[in-house]
Amino acid sequence: MGALPPRCALPRDIFEEKKRGRGVKTFALVVVVMVAFAANSVLNRAAVGGGWIDPLGFGTVRLWAGAVVLLALAYGLRRRTPLLGPVRLAGVAGLVLYIYGFSLAYSDLDAGLGALILFGTVQITMFVGSLIGGERPPVLRWLGAAVAFGGLAWLLWPGAGVSIVLGAGAAMVVAGFGWGVYSLAGRKAEDALISTAANFVLAAPFGLVIGWLPGVPTSGVAVTGRGLALAVVSGAVTSGLGYALWYAVLPQLKGSVAAVAQLTVPVIAMAGGMLVLAEPLTAEFAVAAAVVLGGVGLSVLRR
Repeated sequence: MGALPPRCALPRDIFEEKKRGRGVKTFALVVVVMVAFAANSVLNRAAVGGGWIDPLGFGTVRLWAGAVVLLALAYGLRRRTPLLGPVRLAGVAGLVLYIYGFSLAYSDLDAGLGALILFGTVQITMFVGSLIGGERPPVLRWLGAAVAFGGLAWLLWPGAGVSIVLGAGAAMVVAGFGWGVYSLAGRKAEDALISTAANFVLAAPFGLVIGWLPGVPTSGVAVTGRGLALAVVSGAVTSGLGYALWYAVLPQLKGSVAAVAQLTVPVIAMAGGMLVLAEPLTAEFAVAAAVVLGGVGLSVLRR
């Protein structure tokens, strides 16, 4: 029996080509999302670190700006408001825990140590959530995650004599858990824009009352126009639109892959600080960044 003519393999070739095309598109979107996440850190650092707005105020403006923009887009593009859809408890709760846990933690935590606690908790939360959901990450993904987090720890590990304020450390653990839950919830989103808009719109009112809760520290920093502007950009663009894009990408990713990919955010944020805030470039950063990116690359290899 003769061999099949070459043209018989054409449908499979087309399928593989489309599959590769989708993979490249997903990769590009993940890169854009990670840059948006890193930009949030740079904007937060510039606004709060510059004394232009207090951490809680930044978080609240960020939530409301995102809610307003996403609500307008949801109505303009879908002709519906997210408040009429199902309540997404996990996404809303995760977003609130992340936004305010993050803000409160950085009142008493060094930036590097805070990032380690945050992304370590995100890693654990998303890996555990993925395992519970039935995912079984291959050995290379575990190894890549360990390498990437090791590079991040080397880059951000604080110097000798470091002390952690227990409340601040706990707040950052809460933030990491919240973001992990928020990301896992996004893998089930049927409409990324509507889901993200619902999360922001339902979470925003918490900002009006959270500063009045007993035991919540306030910095007493006066809110300035520049601080408000940076918070609005963070909420409307790099958070609102960035998180909507994240929800669009998440259904195409394994939970463990999404967890590992986010380890690049502190590295991108530090690079952004060097470009925008004139922070120094060091050899340690270059080597650690290569280790982190190598670990992420190792983690997403198929074999």
